[in-house]
Amino acid sequence: MTLSIVVPVYNVEKYLRQCLDSAILPGVEGYEIVCVNDGSTDTSPEILEEYRKRFPDLIRVVHTENQGLGAASNNGIAAASGEYIAFLDSDDYLPPEAVNEMLEACRHGDDIIFFNFTEVNDNGSIIGINKGCSREEGVFTLESYPQVLFDRPSRANKLFRRVLFEEHSIHYPSRVWFEDYRTNPKLYPFCHRMRYIDREWYFYRQQPSSITHGKDPSRNLEILEAADDLLGFYEKEGLFEQYRDELEYSVFYNVLLTSTDRVNLIDPKSEVQEKLLAYMKGRFPAYQQNRYFKSMSKKYKLLHFLIQNKQYILLNNVLKLNNRIKGK
Repeated sequence: MTLSIVVPVYNVEKYLRQCLDSAILPGVEGYEIVCVNDGSTDTSPEILEEYRKRFPDLIRVVHTENQGLGAASNNGIAAASGEYIAFLDSDDYLPPEAVNEMLEACRHGDDIIFFNFTEVNDNGSIIGINKGCSREEGVFTLESYPQVLFDRPSRANKLFRRVLFEEHSIHYPSRVWFEDYRTNPKLYPFCHRMRYIDREWYFYRQQPSSITHGKDPSRNLEILEAADDLLGFYEKEGLFEQYRDELEYSVFYNVLLTSTDRVNLIDPKSEVQEKLLAYMKGRFPAYQQNRYFKSMSKKYKLLHFLIQNKQYILLNNVLKLNNRIKGK
């Protein structure tokens, strides 16, 4: 078996059929779909059973008590038989060509394959395309392309060789936010070959009900635990100083820019914003001297200027205008 598509499922009856239909290619061999029902209380289990009966040679279903997305992902990895793992969130879906092209890509023998994904809103309209890597197509390692540490850490735009998780005892944490940031960059030092393919193989649905669009700004403080977890791993492996610039900029981008923006859109007066800024200044007091900071885009420089000067109302206006332009 070449590829296992792991689909964590929790109360997604509205989207589940579209998700499964997008991954089903009758007659195509070499892959399976492993659905992990994470204690759903809606009709998702019945939908899964319907599809399992229709496609018994393709779809397997694992039922567990509700443990959260991280545990569901781990359970999917444990149940998978494919050499490679792809993750497909059950409110997202794949373009028609994705599975065949993924199977072809797996023949290269890479450890992780990065690809692009397309953001769509709830009615399927395209918001934008996110590149899997800020580099050209081809093969790389962490040493040759350390900037991968501040590329998007999401599971959604990657194929993973399954043994990476097993051989290095790396697992997704359960019942936390930012589980991808805590986990996927830990795999990079163990990869002999990573590859970027400049293709869009995933439709990522942006919707108000998603986890990171929640209405509790304090949950965003979990990014601080995630950052400490990741930095601690690189320190333990003796790699922190080698990749200090990249790790520092990764924390700047994920903690200060992205999380502050997310909090600001929920509540521009939230004190969480100042806690994120205080963490950045405390963990990396000289972060503005980072070589990547100095060359970042004008957009990021503007956002940082507003955050640093605590111009949170103005920041809120800028972010809302940007979202309106994007159609979010």
